[in-house]
Amino acid sequence: MSELTERTLNYYRQQQYQPGWFDLLSAMIQGMLQNANESESQLFLQQMGDNLATRYPLAGSQTVGELEQRINDVLARFGWGFVDLQPHENAIVICHMALPPGDGLIEARQWRQALGAVLTGLYSRWLADQGGSTDVPLRCEDPDDETTLNFRYQR
Repeated sequence: MSELTERTLNYYRQQQYQPGWFDLLSAMIQGMLQNANESESQLFLQQMGDNLATRYPLAGSQTVGELEQRINDVLARFGWGFVDLQPHENAIVICHMALPPGDGLIEARQWRQALGAVLTGLYSRWLADQGGSTDVPLRCEDPDDETTLNFRYQR
């Protein structure tokens, strides 16, 4: 078992979800998916992620390791899992693990897409605030794993 897989399992073992708030979020996302098209829903959820990043700004980071720690500190407050940042020559890959599981009322793929949109807005704002270019897109890549999303920050 890989270190990150073990870390994900340990994370899930320690989580406690508050009923009510999670149910409200799920009901809101389900309502949005039923009343708006996918593109509109994605844009709205990205905006909500951007707004959330504004409410929870990150302190400046000098290294990728510092940035990863600052992101993980906020995600821990939310109970939203953790990230592993992988710097490449011309990109940064954000591997978000231990995604909050859906409630089973929203199809798993739609739930991951909704979370991916929120996290795209969140990470895009944080990267821009750290000095990244707003012209460089952050793309969510949906792997088959239901507990992980990858984001690529690259031109």
